[in-house]
Amino acid sequence: MVVSVKRYTRQFMRREFLRKTLTFSAAGLLMPVWKAMADNGDFGKAYPDELLSISEYTKGRLSAGDYITADNVHHVKALLDPVKYHQIKNMGRKLKLKATTRDIMKLSPWEYMEASFRHKGMASFNENGNVVAPDGGPWIGGIPFPEATTGLELFAGLTLSWGRHDASFYAIKEYDLNPDGKEQYGYESGWAEYSPVGRLVFPDKHWKGHEDKLRYQSVIFTAPDSVRGTSFINTWYYDQNRFPDLYGYIPDFKRIRRFPTDQRFEPLVPGSSLYLSDAWAAGDPLHTWGNYRIVKRTPFLAAVSGGWNAEHENWEHNTHGGPQGKTFWDTEVELVPEAIVVEAEPTGFPRAPVGHKRVWFDARTQLPLAMVTFDRRGEMFRSFDGAYALYDSGDRKVMDGKHPYWSWGHVHAYDVQTGKMTRLEQVQRIGNGHRMMVNNQDIYDQYLTNAALRRMGR
Repeated sequence: MVVSVKRYTRQFMRREFLRKTLTFSAAGLLMPVWKAMADNGDFGKAYPDELLSISEYTKGRLSAGDYITADNVHHVKALLDPVKYHQIKNMGRKLKLKATTRDIMKLSPWEYMEASFRHKGMASFNENGNVVAPDGGPWIGGIPFPEATTGLELFAGLTLSWGRHDASFYAIKEYDLNPDGKEQYGYESGWAEYSPVGRLVFPDKHWKGHEDKLRYQSVIFTAPDSVRGTSFINTWYYDQNRFPDLYGYIPDFKRIRRFPTDQRFEPLVPGSSLYLSDAWAAGDPLHTWGNYRIVKRTPFLAAVSGGWNAEHENWEHNTHGGPQGKTFWDTEVELVPEAIVVEAEPTGFPRAPVGHKRVWFDARTQLPLAMVTFDRRGEMFRSFDGAYALYDSGDRKVMDGKHPYWSWGHVHAYDVQTGKMTRLEQVQRIGNGHRMMVNNQDIYDQYLTNAALRRMGR
């Protein structure tokens, strides 16, 4: 008879997570996680087996391939944010479990993670609170503080690079549902991101003459006819004490106008539960929020690798749950051995409806796994959770240069207080010939200039 003896109890893990939260330690329980990953990208040595397998964690009650439902969610309540738990327990949401991905290079763009290892230890904050390279100039790419010990360092890295590519164009389908689960609005849109600094694929590390900018970002709507041609451009300054410039083109007025840039807690189109402030859980300049603080470290269940539906020719996803069976995307989640939970307050927005937000970061990649916002009374307000993927499944593959494309696959933006749900999915193409692109320098001219706004408006 073989007796299996567990070296690390649940009490040990809780004690170590608490100690690291209170002492501002870097990630990893048995050794620093970035030291463990340095040789081959495997973080296994940094965590006990009980944090690398959902079966080990639940003592066999749940395993890869099982579904988390209202009947068994109590076994993993501690691994979920409160909104996701509520959705499973009361709204019919289900999550399919998969094995923990052990290769860190499959959890972000290859070049971004490689630069994070190469540039480790080089970042610092200047006197204005902006992240700089050793020469005092803009950051040179990758996670600036891989062994982050503060909430500010975690949010700084996230704000510097949302999609972790030099340039991206996401083709998006959006579905806005009423509390009764019926679709009230549906949109097709394109979301463009272009980095003028810290570039890892384009020939020039920094785009000459644009070093004072952090990103150019736009959103265009191609359907339905009522919003076709409506578009917005955000120009972000590298100085994270400044608000972006926000311009929009409204076809009915046939002109470009400037919009108040601090009104970031309103939907861009009717029916949507998605705000500019929600983007990547860090949609505002770093220093327009404050009081960043790490409040907890914990294992977590998140959709970090299964968000691409390779079976559909346009990558569209299936749904379930809610009154009409359409409220939630089918989602695969896996055990993330360590999430760092950070809270922050909107110090630059006197009239913001949000009192504070709580974001769960993957301690290995520093990607945001989930966000819950709270209103001024401290009540849960809204939630934002997405699914990531390496676009590589069997004989189907989408390439980004020498490596498979990595990106997000789908998103839920849920209003807890009204029950409205916005679902977004990244697809291969939308109307008017717009298709997903990555690391293509043409993205700037096609989607990120005033001339592009006017052209798309016609």
